Amino acid sequence: MKILFLCVANSARSQMAEGLARKILGTQHPVQSAGSQPGRVNPFAIQALKEIGIDISGHTSKSVATIDLKQVDRVITLCHDEVCPVLPPGLQRLHWPIPDPAGQGKTDEERLGHFRIARDALQVKIETFAAEFQSRAPKS
Repeated sequence: MKILFLCVANSARSQMAEGLARKILGTQHPVQSAGSQPGRVNPFAIQALKEIGIDISGHTSKSVATIDLKQVDRVITLCHDEVCPVLPPGLQRLHWPIPDPAGQGKTDEERLGHFRIARDALQVKIETFAAEFQSRAPKS
């Protein structure tokens, strides 16, 4: 199964989801992320994942327009209060509304705290998704 994590800026939630999913799902399920208005990967997203042993420092933000959606089996949108990117009909889609940690908090420690909350919520969702996916996989 090829998975695309999608949000607006592809700077925080979708980048963290991509890093987490690669660790949790392994290489048998290709994972990527993109956004409708890509910016740059947020340093707090990099730091929050580094704390749990995942390095996304080499990631770059990508536009969903650069992704061949015909090659994607499942799109997982992560928008919360903002408008999610519009997708063509027929794509299998899940929606996980995770609040955007970017711009929250006044100090660096408060900001990082919001990224940790988003990271932990994403980790639980991806682990649950992986367990459900594995339970539906044909037994060999």
